[in-house]
Amino acid sequence: MTFKPLTIDNLVAKVPIIQGGMGIGISLHRLAGSVAREGGVGILSTAQIGYQRDDFEKSSLRANFEAIKTQFEEAKRIAKGGIVGFNVMVASFQYEKIVKRCVEVGADVIISGAGLPVNLPELVEGSKTKIAPIVSSAKGAKVLLKTWAKRYSRTADFVVIEGPKAGGHLGFKADEIQQSIEKMDDEVVQIVETVKGFADQFGKEVPVVFAGGVFTKEDIAHYVSLGCSGVQMATRFVGTEECDAPDDFKQRYLDAKEEDIEIIKSPVGMPGRAIKNVFSEVIKEKQIPIAKCRNCLSYKHCDRETIPYCISEALLNAVNHETDMALLFAGANVYRVNEITNVKSIIDELME
Repeated sequence: MTFKPLTIDNLVAKVPIIQGGMGIGISLHRLAGSVAREGGVGILSTAQIGYQRDDFEKSSLRANFEAIKTQFEEAKRIAKGGIVGFNVMVASFQYEKIVKRCVEVGADVIISGAGLPVNLPELVEGSKTKIAPIVSSAKGAKVLLKTWAKRYSRTADFVVIEGPKAGGHLGFKADEIQQSIEKMDDEVVQIVETVKGFADQFGKEVPVVFAGGVFTKEDIAHYVSLGCSGVQMATRFVGTEECDAPDDFKQRYLDAKEEDIEIIKSPVGMPGRAIKNVFSEVIKEKQIPIAKCRNCLSYKHCDRETIPYCISEALLNAVNHETDMALLFAGANVYRVNEITNVKSIIDELME
């Protein structure tokens, strides 16, 4: 099968692959820029994007705002005209300001999940930035797109479906994940139909992209056959030289076996898929006190007295060489990542 380019309004990615946003510090300018250069869509994660800056511990918000600009500019330089954007979690502290900052620096696209991005259209109004919600069900897609249609007289520029095999936060109840895996194809078809209804209403094409467990070109062909225009991949790109993660983080992916993958409870209030380690065992037994707040989650998502651990601390450990006591988010196919290659080789293999 020859795959068609992914067309998002006036943006055209010759390779219908979006590289999923991975934070903290896993998908920054090197990975996002490299995927965009090869014809895909490169995505920077805004989650504590400024953690490497000297002023991060003093003012994480200011550091993150500065890093949004510098990371984007570096990614675009590498991309050589390719499409680069951001993933912004709805649960983020100062979500609205983060989105507006991404627009200000010139983001081509913004993908938003970990909650329904109800007010996203007003945050990008008047800009060239294309927007996509992350949804996991036809019901969620219908509720959100109906809200956008009624409140803003517009619809999404594209839609990302996140399935139950994805890494990180999942839009499914923990005890329903296996059942959701079995029913996901039917759900994809329903979401595609739902999105098409709103696309027709506004007289535009709204491509749907599937994420979660996509690993091979056969996987891409499968979701295209269900009506999708492309896929989003994250886990597989960790096993590349260009991935911004440190080598010891990548080694955890290389060492992971299928039985090492588990579902953990996140302070965001959603289940998440991660690699089993000392940290994942500790949080099953006790709460880890928060030593310092770095303002990563909105107040309604973070009660310092009751949350099981600080998600920023756990994710920062992953990129600061403390992988035993870190939250190691990964997709269901992480055990299939068994070598460090490069972005071009992966994309060539998937598109050949």
